[in-house]
Amino acid sequence: REELMSTILAVAQRGETILSLAAAEVAKSELNSEWLNKLAEAMHDTMTERNGVGIAAPQVYVSKRVIIVASRPNPRYPDAPEMDAVVMVNPEILEKSEATVLGEEGCLSVPDERGQVARAETIKVRYLTLQGEQVETVYTGFPARIVQHEVDHLDGILFIQRI
Repeated sequence: REELMSTILAVAQRGETILSLAAAEVAKSELNSEWLNKLAEAMHDTMTERNGVGIAAPQVYVSKRVIIVASRPNPRYPDAPEMDAVVMVNPEILEKSEATVLGEEGCLSVPDERGQVARAETIKVRYLTLQGEQVETVYTGFPARIVQHEVDHLDGILFIQRI
């Protein structure tokens, strides 16, 4: 059965141009499209296969503002809290707490390096679902860190630039 086939994409590595570009917004006409849904599915498969807790479209060579946030314990982040994967289209961080937290980050595009990065402890984010519904929500702690890390990718910033 075809739906059981997962699609694992190549992940761009540090130094590749796509990782330093600001990604383009997803257009209204692209929402709820087959290609966007397939992209999200392939990003999710790729992230899961590589024990990631988040992924951004530029990491799989698509310069579009799409991220997945999917905190869960795994070998790379054994203490991560469990949450359902959230696909965010055109995410925007509206507010960041003044309080910041240092925490260890790694990146599928920088495989052999980890570092302590200061991030806002709480953020308010607005994004569209794959169907185009607008959502506003607040994240705190590790999920907030993932959102900030992935939104950085959309702006062409790698975590190692924040250490």
